[in-house]
Amino acid sequence: MSQTMQQLLTCAGGVVAGLALAAPVLWGQQRALMRARWVATHDDITGLPNRRLFLTHARAALADNTPVGVVLLDLNNFKTVNDTLGHEVGNDLLNQVGRRLSSLSTPVRIAARLSGDEFALLVTGSREDTAAAANAAWQAIAKGTIRVTNGDLPVTASVGYTHTHHPTLSTRELLTQADSAMYEAKRLDGAAREYLPHRTATVRSRDRQRH
Repeated sequence: MSQTMQQLLTCAGGVVAGLALAAPVLWGQQRALMRARWVATHDDITGLPNRRLFLTHARAALADNTPVGVVLLDLNNFKTVNDTLGHEVGNDLLNQVGRRLSSLSTPVRIAARLSGDEFALLVTGSREDTAAAANAAWQAIAKGTIRVTNGDLPVTASVGYTHTHHPTLSTRELLTQADSAMYEAKRLDGAAREYLPHRTATVRSRDRQRH
C-alpha cells in the first residue's frame, strides 16, 4: 500500500472517529431542541396542546377558509376538588379529563387545555359536526366517575360551542362566543349550549384575554 493511500485511510479513520464522538452530543442537542419545542406548545399536566398551539391551528384553519367550530369546556366545582382533596388530585383529574377528550374522534381536529380547568376543541366541518362534538365531549366527561389518586370522582362540565357562521370571524371572536355559551351552560346547569346571538348576547362573558 502506498504512503499516500495510508495517509488517506488515516485521515478517513480520524473523521469517522470524530463523527462517532460527536454523534451523541448532536443527538442530545436535537432531543433538547425537540423537548423545548414540545414544552412551548403543550400542557405539562395533561400533555395536550396548549393555548398557543390551539390558536395556531385555529388561525391556520380560518386562513384556509376551513369551516370550523370551537367548543369550550369548564369543569364544574373543580375549585372544590382542589380545596378539599389537594392540587395533586386536581392535577390527576385534569389529566384524566384530557385523556377522555383526546380520545374523541373526527371531526375533532385538536383537543387542548387552555388554562386552569378550561379545555377547548377545534372542530372541522359543519355546524352539526360542531354540535355533535360538543355533546360527545360533555358525555365523555360525565359518562362515569373518574378515577384519581384516592378514589373515584363524579365529574360534569359546562360546555359552550360556536361555529364559523360568518366568514370574517377571528379566533378571538370564536372563543368569546363559545365562552358566552359555556357561561350560560354553567349558569343554567345544563348540557352543551350553542352560541346564539339572540340568546347569549345578553349573557355576560367572563373578561379574559384571548390573544
